[in-house]
Amino acid sequence: MDASSDALSSALLDWYDAHARDLPWRSPPGAPPPDPYRVWLSEVMLQQTTVAAVKAYFAEFTRRWPTVKALAAASDAEVMAAWAGLGYYARARNLLACAREVAAQGGTFPDTEEGLRALPGLGAYTAAAVAAIAFERRAVVVDANVERVVARLFALDAPLPGGRTEIREKVDAITPEARSGDFAQAMMDLGATVCTSRAPRCLLCPLSPHCRGRTTGEPERFPVKAPKKTKPARNGRAFWIEREVDGEGHVWLVRRPGKGMLGGMRALPDDGWSARADGSGEGPLAGPWESAGKVGHVFTHFSLSLNLSVYLGNQCDSLAQETGEWWPLDRIEDAGLPTLFAKAARLALAETGEEA
Repeated sequence: MDASSDALSSALLDWYDAHARDLPWRSPPGAPPPDPYRVWLSEVMLQQTTVAAVKAYFAEFTRRWPTVKALAAASDAEVMAAWAGLGYYARARNLLACAREVAAQGGTFPDTEEGLRALPGLGAYTAAAVAAIAFERRAVVVDANVERVVARLFALDAPLPGGRTEIREKVDAITPEARSGDFAQAMMDLGATVCTSRAPRCLLCPLSPHCRGRTTGEPERFPVKAPKKTKPARNGRAFWIEREVDGEGHVWLVRRPGKGMLGGMRALPDDGWSARADGSGEGPLAGPWESAGKVGHVFTHFSLSLNLSVYLGNQCDSLAQETGEWWPLDRIEDAGLPTLFAKAARLALAETGEEA
């Protein structure tokens, strides 16, 4: 680093020593690094998700599976159910694949960025973050917060995603050899608490004297983003099939295919999200079906409107037992339904007079 980069990193680390967020997967500034398992688990959970949303999931996962070997020994169904509601479910499948690979290698994570990249599901960002934070390796760690800080710091005009190459080069130039893990976390904290998307708190920023974005008078203009594309809209139909089993109310749940959207999760049966706009189409039973209304959900690449049809009765012998299971209504919250189907379940229970 040159003298100006050294001054910048020193100012940031001094700020971090005083203002670091207290997070359950971290060690305090300057302390020995945290368990690589906890760093890796938190970084996977934090992708596309907020810290506030992750805290409870992280606590539950580390309570149930305190080591990578314990997680590796868990069943797919257990882990997918525990992940329900956190979204982007391919992360949970990759989490298990990685845990099992690490366990097969003796339960110890590789301590280099290259070794971490060789594990299933670890991309460039996660490998760099674990290498820096857990193993104190110098690595270039760039998440959305870091992108925003650096784009403003250098007033980078190239729109995302194309501008990410230049952003990474700038991060590389200012990342110190020592305390690179603390530096990465300091950049994340600065973006999360000071250099925020809207109304950045420039007067509190330790990098303010170095920030070209601030001198433009429009720091919020950075990073420049390409215009958003309109997400296509899809329609689908889901089916709530309720009957009594041993005198208690149960609902028919299926297991979605291992690959694809919401792969491996318990769910309500549906039509593959290919219904006509009026929601018509055949159900898994002859019926009669009653409409319970619609639920909506926005996925990464499309939005979905799901018509919910309800069947109440015991004429369900045509349902193949190997494709699903009767789940007790009083334990529906334990089924691990992904957000979309949890919404549908709440709607169905409200329509049928049950408690959610």
